[in-house]
Amino acid sequence: MENSTMQQASNPVYRRRLLMHKLGITLSSLAMALGVIFLMWILFTLILKGVSAINIAMFTESTPAPGSDGGGLMNAIVGSFMMVGTATLISTPIGILAGIYLAEYGDKSWFGGVTRFVTDIMLSAPSIVVGLFVYAIYVANVKHFSGWAGSVAISLIAIPVVVRTTDNMLGLVPASLREAAFALGAPRWKVALLIRLRAVKAGVVTGILLAVARISGETAPLLFTALNNQFFSGNMNKPMANLPVVIYQFAMSPYDNWRDLAWGGALLITFSVLGLNILSRTLFNQKTQH
Repeated sequence: MENSTMQQASNPVYRRRLLMHKLGITLSSLAMALGVIFLMWILFTLILKGVSAINIAMFTESTPAPGSDGGGLMNAIVGSFMMVGTATLISTPIGILAGIYLAEYGDKSWFGGVTRFVTDIMLSAPSIVVGLFVYAIYVANVKHFSGWAGSVAISLIAIPVVVRTTDNMLGLVPASLREAAFALGAPRWKVALLIRLRAVKAGVVTGILLAVARISGETAPLLFTALNNQFFSGNMNKPMANLPVVIYQFAMSPYDNWRDLAWGGALLITFSVLGLNILSRTLFNQKTQH
């Protein structure tokens, strides 16, 4: 064995490959460290400037008038929760069913190929284009902004994420599992829903959470659809306040109070999405252990 090791060490091809391996590992580690440094820098700045704005008033008072003190983000928090929740209810069944179709029939159908192509385009499409599209077909026709329009806009952003995640996760199910279900006489729709989908439910839920995280901070589509509302409103058929637009408007304002609320809103969105991901992973880990 020692002779084999010495021969490898004296082999110029082996030495070159070993050098390239070490170089690749070093560059990868540096890239990872650089990304982590910038991420921690962002989080540190966000916590440093946003934690001072977190108080009871933020969750119990609506956005203040220009130049006034106090106020909070209650109307924006409720508006974002309603629109993101509605968009999730719209995008989840559509995305999962479309992903099941692609996994079961997409390889043998021209329609499946077209669906995958359109989904890939939607994944990389600028969100402002989606907002303009919903504005043109909905807002311009009904002549007013609304929470419904905002929900539709961000659901169009979430659907491709759920579709691709579901399709990819179903593709990881072993063929032997499907064949065993077919051998027992199970129809294809039961195999898809009760066997394949159940086997990868954790991955599908992770895709849904990724979609929720993606749409929670979208600003451009809501500027053209839901717009904003300084006052509290639970009417989805009217302009509705939401955290991304409020953060955008307040961060660009000349008022210190508004800028502080913008930092607080950004911190709230960041840690809400982070907490949701941690909770989902914890719950599914517990289920897997049981």
